[in-house]
Amino acid sequence: MELQTLTYIVVGATFALYIGIAIWARAGTTKEFYVAGGGVHPVANGMATAADWMSAASFISMAGLIAFMGYGGSVFLMGWTGGYVLLAMLLAPYLRKFGKFTVPEFIGDRYYSKAARIVAVICLIIASVTYVIGQMKGIGVAFSRFLEVDYNVGLSIGMGIVFFYAVMGGMKGITYTQIAQYCVLILAYTIPAIFISLSLTGNPLPQIGLGSTMAGSEVFLLDRLDAVLTDLGFADYTTNARLSLTNMFMYTLSLMIGTAGLPHVIIRFFTVPKVKDARTSAGWALVFIAILYTTAPSVAAMARLNLIETIEPSPGEYMVYEQRPDWIRNWETTGLLAFEDKNGDGRIQYTSDAATNEMVKVDRDIMVLANPEIAGLPNWVIALVAAGGLAAALSTAAGLLLAISSAISHDLLKGVFKPNITEKQELLASRIAMAGAIAVAGYLGFNPPDFAAGTVALAFGLAASSIFPALMMGIFYKRMNKEGAIAGMLAGITVTLLYVFQHKGIMFIPSTSFLGNMQENWFMGIEPNAFGAVGAIFNFAVALIVSRVTQAPPEHIQHLVEDIRVPAGAQGAVSH
Repeated sequence: MELQTLTYIVVGATFALYIGIAIWARAGTTKEFYVAGGGVHPVANGMATAADWMSAASFISMAGLIAFMGYGGSVFLMGWTGGYVLLAMLLAPYLRKFGKFTVPEFIGDRYYSKAARIVAVICLIIASVTYVIGQMKGIGVAFSRFLEVDYNVGLSIGMGIVFFYAVMGGMKGITYTQIAQYCVLILAYTIPAIFISLSLTGNPLPQIGLGSTMAGSEVFLLDRLDAVLTDLGFADYTTNARLSLTNMFMYTLSLMIGTAGLPHVIIRFFTVPKVKDARTSAGWALVFIAILYTTAPSVAAMARLNLIETIEPSPGEYMVYEQRPDWIRNWETTGLLAFEDKNGDGRIQYTSDAATNEMVKVDRDIMVLANPEIAGLPNWVIALVAAGGLAAALSTAAGLLLAISSAISHDLLKGVFKPNITEKQELLASRIAMAGAIAVAGYLGFNPPDFAAGTVALAFGLAASSIFPALMMGIFYKRMNKEGAIAGMLAGITVTLLYVFQHKGIMFIPSTSFLGNMQENWFMGIEPNAFGAVGAIFNFAVALIVSRVTQAPPEHIQHLVEDIRVPAGAQGAVSH
């Protein structure tokens, strides 16, 4: 069966599954819309959390970034997985014990202030909208290539699917849809990796294949990759740091604490019945996430090696452009891959020198999606990858849109402006807010500022500089008051945004030569996408200073903070 027909069948079947689940799991109450009724099994919630967490950036962009950044791309692996551990250990159980629907609701109650709740909503929307841009780009990229439709048409179809199951089902529909999406995306990610690892190294486990020798050779795969890259003038794959160790440390830290502050992930821990279940589901989610994250470095290295050796089968022997394989022709039609015959010899010369490099565009976002085609895998594998990329983007987009809509309907409308509205009115407002959020996200998808993971990294920085410190101090520092929390959130996100927009080209990862010019104006050589950690430091410092020079929180708030940290069943040990 030809690829396009097979892709339509596989993608269509997964979409029918998502819609069917949405109809079955339609939310009838605000509790079902916001937290799926609070009765999701920990293992199921762990799987849904993994799908919610592993976005288009994880599925489509992360391996592409590592493929071109090498060792420097490890910041994404360390930051995103390390941050999830922080979330599981330091935030999830305590927020679940507090028992509210949303992050701004916790901040509003903990800091006994509607103003704090409003500031938290603003920070949440800024970070979530920035994040959702990447998901929309991922949806458009996957559709435009595999369904051979225009990018805008593909994005419109994706928006329609999300609209149906998110607006109808809320968190209940999203949860069970995300379980199905996890199964699709993890199979789509690991099956091609197993095939390619077997082909290149003879080892079926990609994680082991990455450190193995090439099939029929004594040369290790990573040594081979280093050699072909340096022959073309690129930096070593295995030792090339991301600008500097300081920048790599701050980038990793920004992604870690940004992860722990992401509202659409935190809200998932409100869906389980008990506090213990929040910890259990966090552990299961980490297991489900690790399957993809331990596979990604292998996918990245093998995709880069296959790409180069396809274009240059042997040293100095470049491919004739007119004889290029179908996968290059297919991706050229999307505009994400481009060739320019600069020397007129009709061959594809791929080097690090911009003056002689004729592969003038290789979008990093195509690496995972194109990898099965480059490796010559069967059409059903390629179709499965298309479905997996769409599942990853759709699952996270739905979670983000729910976080945005609940912040508007539950935290602003019911929590601040109209506290007396009925549950039916609030549910209607939630659905209207969700529809509006999808429309805004779609507009940003039609006009994306950059490729997925670059934009996503900025979103993590914004969450790190605004939401994470307020949550941490709200749980672990009972002296923190509303004045300190509000001042800290405003200071953190303002400093980060000012730094970001002060520098040109910050919404992406620029070329090496451009980076050299930009670094002169960077604070301690820290790039804007890594500045969220510095913004968080500002947040902590301002909040602590302001809280010390203003009145302490009321006594009952301080007792509340103590109670949150006491294990369930041990409240009697707390002396009031």
